[in-house]
Amino acid sequence: MQVQFLIDRQTANSDKLLVGWTVLPPGAEHDRHRHFNCDEFWIVIKGRGVMYTEDGEAESSEGDVVFTPRGHWHGFKNTSNEDVVLVWGWSGAGSLEAAGYESVEGGRTH
Repeated sequence: MQVQFLIDRQTANSDKLLVGWTVLPPGAEHDRHRHFNCDEFWIVIKGRGVMYTEDGEAESSEGDVVFTPRGHWHGFKNTSNEDVVLVWGWSGAGSLEAAGYESVEGGRTH
């Protein structure tokens, strides 16, 4: 998985907004996680996959927009044979540390 921060505390001195770009190769997964201090949106730019939410799983494909409120578990898996490209953003945090990030895998917290 390739992740690039486009707008954040370091690149734009933004304390309350972070926008990023992620490329997931076929079969790759962004583990379930949550952010205690920010809401998140995802826009599928290319490809398709499965979005994991607290309500279950939902197919997502090019053009779909997903909103996840702060504190809600979510993740994404590329189920296609091509790269998935996502643009995403956090409202309320300008860095991973400020987001209050927690992963299901091992309960890791940043």
